[in-house]
Amino acid sequence: MPVTIYHNPRCSKSRQTLALLEEKGIEPEVVLYLENPPSSATLKSLVKKLGLKSAREMMRVKEAPYVELDLKNVDAESALIDAMAENPILIERPIVVNGGEAAIGRPPENVLNIL
Repeated sequence: MPVTIYHNPRCSKSRQTLALLEEKGIEPEVVLYLENPPSSATLKSLVKKLGLKSAREMMRVKEAPYVELDLKNVDAESALIDAMAENPILIERPIVVNGGEAAIGRPPENVLNIL
C-alpha cells in the first residue's frame, strides 16, 4: 500500500513533511485536498486511523469557516466531519497515511512513527 499525504503546497509544514518523506526514499501519493476534498467517509476513516477521540482534533479551529459555522458549539461528529468535507480548509495538515495508520505532520517528524 502506498503512503499518502494530504498536502497543501502553500503550507510550510506540509512542504517540510513531503520533503521528509522524499528524504526517506518514499514517493507518496499526493492528495491536494483543497482541490480534491476527501469525502465524509474518508474523513471518518482518517479520524480513526489517527486515533483521535473527536474529529475536532483534526480541525483548524482558527479558520474563518470554523467561526462562521459556529463549530465550537457543535458536538455531533457527523456534523464536524461534514463541515470538513464541505470546507476542506478546516482539515489540519498535512496528514500522512500508511496502511491502517495515520499521523499529522506537526511537527513533520510525527510521521516517522508510522513509516
